[in-house]
Amino acid sequence: MLILHGFPFSNYHNIVKHALMQKGVPFEEHIVYPNTPEMLAVNPTGKAPAMTTEKGTHLSESSVLVEYLEDAYPEHSLFPQDVEVRGRVRQLIKISELYLELAARRLLPAVLGSVEFPQATLDEVKTVLDRGAYSLAALAKFGPFLVGSELTVADIYLRYALAIPKMVGPAKLDWNVMEAVPGLFEWDTMMASTEIAQIIDADQAANAADFMAYISEKK
Repeated sequence: MLILHGFPFSNYHNIVKHALMQKGVPFEEHIVYPNTPEMLAVNPTGKAPAMTTEKGTHLSESSVLVEYLEDAYPEHSLFPQDVEVRGRVRQLIKISELYLELAARRLLPAVLGSVEFPQATLDEVKTVLDRGAYSLAALAKFGPFLVGSELTVADIYLRYALAIPKMVGPAKLDWNVMEAVPGLFEWDTMMASTEIAQIIDADQAANAADFMAYISEKK
């Protein structure tokens, strides 16, 4: 059986977890935190998530893991058959990761702690987030999913990539991604209402105290 190594408070862990559940692939969830001996044993970078395949191969990086799942378990595909639409899915994944999640992550210490950033940094982050929101608005169909009538891995990626922009934008930038992209709020509400999303959200909430204790120990 596949083993997913990571922790439920992590949005990148939850991307892979959602993909596994959506595809109906049986797996074991091994809760382990970054840079611990257990994590380093399955991922030399020490980051979550990582995966041990049924053949015992250790893999890491969320985008690699979802591509692997598609190759190894092609049933219930999360990628469109049309090569052009498949390319659009990958484009939306990159926009979600690079221009929304990673950009907002720079300011996460200001939300979770007492770190203050200079105005120049705040302006820089907002410029990137604006670019991501503009690109998302231009490319997403919301019909009702990002590329049409079927859920794809782009929808899964975006749902969890939005977690940090949702926190950082209103708190530090006077910016709300839900208002910046027409149709995003309705899409997000739809995604959150699914049974899989509700299970993952509940697991994330249940893991919060343990994860924060791990963070405190690291300080």
